[in-house]
Amino acid sequence: MLVINDRISVPLREIEFSFARSPGPGGQNVNKVNTKVILRWNVEKSPSLPDDVTERFLQKYKRRITKKGELVLNSHRFRDQGRNVADCLNKLKDLILAVADAPVVRKKKKPSKAAKRRRMENKKRQSEKKNSRRQRFD
Repeated sequence: MLVINDRISVPLREIEFSFARSPGPGGQNVNKVNTKVILRWNVEKSPSLPDDVTERFLQKYKRRITKKGELVLNSHRFRDQGRNVADCLNKLKDLILAVADAPVVRKKKKPSKAAKRRRMENKKRQSEKKNSRRQRFD
């Protein structure tokens, strides 16, 4: 079970892992051990995400999701398969956490009278400072 927060958790049976040969360092091992991890998770069909979170997830990460509705992540950061699986799960957790909470709608407010007065006073002070530096030809 991948626990995201107190209300969201994804069972590992929904996630499909596949393995491949990893690019990069690894010495003689790199040619014979499948350490690269590819994670596939069907976001659209997953019952573990609430509907609002699913909508935000699909909207925000639409470029990462295939036509079948699957999110594909991979990791080849480490030299062993177990750490790369954990890395993929952490990436998935971070993606879900980013859309777990609804964004707060900004309320428009007018500046107060005191704020307007301070702004005008600062502008006047700045203007006087600039005018005092000007050369006057009389």
